[in-house]
Amino acid sequence: MLAVFGLGNPGKRYLGTRHNVGFEVIDILAERLGASVSRRRFKARLGEAQAGSNRLLLVKPQTFMNDSGRSVQAACAWHGLEPDHLLVVCDDLDLEPGQIRARRKGSSGGHRGLKSVADLLGTTAFPRLRVGIGRPEPQDAIDYVLDRPGRSDRAAIADALQAAADAACCWAEDGIEACMNRFN
Repeated sequence: MLAVFGLGNPGKRYLGTRHNVGFEVIDILAERLGASVSRRRFKARLGEAQAGSNRLLLVKPQTFMNDSGRSVQAACAWHGLEPDHLLVVCDDLDLEPGQIRARRKGSSGGHRGLKSVADLLGTTAFPRLRVGIGRPEPQDAIDYVLDRPGRSDRAAIADALQAAADAACCWAEDGIEACMNRFN
């Protein structure tokens, strides 16, 4: 089994915000793969799908972004998942809207959701897929990520969400190297 964790914040207030692109990628994957992400377990909403020859767990932690690691750790422990069997999808301020970047491992880069996952898994050696949301000009970063993007950014981010879902499928079927070679 493999797992894709899309990071975000639960609740209607956060729907469509920049910080919730991880949730949106999970929704796209669920639709494409004919899955429902409606079960509740591990302080998350989850579902299962088939991606190539792999069973794929789709997870949207409901612990709020900065505490995402609790949900990721619980799901990984229950399913016996090693860090290289999961892909964490999140937003990235340092990538322009519309860009995505896959990595085998790495630092949190200041992303508190990734930091929570790394802290609770005890390693930074897990694949991650970042979706660019751009950096705010005069606006505070916290307000920016919790805001909905404007029209031009939203179009670019929508394209990136589709590309991120493609990248997640590539990762599930062919591994992180193939994903990085094809999508970075």
